[in-house]
Amino acid sequence: MGYHRAGFDVVGVDIEPQPHYPFEFVQADIFTMTDVVRCDVIHASPPCQAYVGLSAKDGRHPDLLPAVREYLDAADMPYVIENVPGAPMRCDVMLCGSMFGLEVRRHRWFESNMNLAPWTPTCDHSRPVTGVYGHPHGAGGAAPGMLPSDLATWSRAMDIDWMTTAELADAIPPAYCQFIGEQLLAAISQPGESAVGTRQTEH
Repeated sequence: MGYHRAGFDVVGVDIEPQPHYPFEFVQADIFTMTDVVRCDVIHASPPCQAYVGLSAKDGRHPDLLPAVREYLDAADMPYVIENVPGAPMRCDVMLCGSMFGLEVRRHRWFESNMNLAPWTPTCDHSRPVTGVYGHPHGAGGAAPGMLPSDLATWSRAMDIDWMTTAELADAIPPAYCQFIGEQLLAAISQPGESAVGTRQTEH
C-alpha cells in the first residue's frame, strides 16, 4: 500500500495465499519462478522470525535473507530489503511509526542498492503506543501504560484496515514504504539514473 501511495503499480508475490492483499497477487515461490517479470523495483521482506525473539534461538525458522539478497543481486534491478533490527543486513534507513505520528513504534531496517536519503524524521517515544505483535492482549495493552491491544487499535495505529490481527502482526505501516517509495520513484525517474553498486558489508 505504501508503494501504491507513492505512485507505483504493485504486484505481490508470496508462497502462501494472501486473500486480503489489496493489489494484484501471484502465489508462487520466488526462488523457483521461471517467469519473472521485469519491473522498476523489487521490495523483499524475508520472514523475520529467524532474527527476533525466542524463535530466533531454536532453529524453527529459516534464515532466508542471504538467499533473498543473492536472488536480488542476480536480478540486476533496483531493490529494497526490509527486516527487523538485528537481521543480517545493512541499515541504510531505519524507520519508526512515531516518525509518522502513528501509535506504534515497530522499528524496521531498510537496505537498498539505490541511494536512499540517510535523513529520516526523529523518533518520538514519549507518546503511548500499542504493541502489534503475537496476539491481541486486550484492553489493558501488552504492558502497563500501553494502548489497548485489539483489532480496532492495531488497525488505527498501523493505518491498515484490511488485515486480520494475525496479518497485522507480520505487517509494517504503509507510511514506511511510501517514504521509501517516493525516494525510489524520484531516483528511477531521472534520466540515466541506475542502481548503485551493490554493497556486501553486513551488520
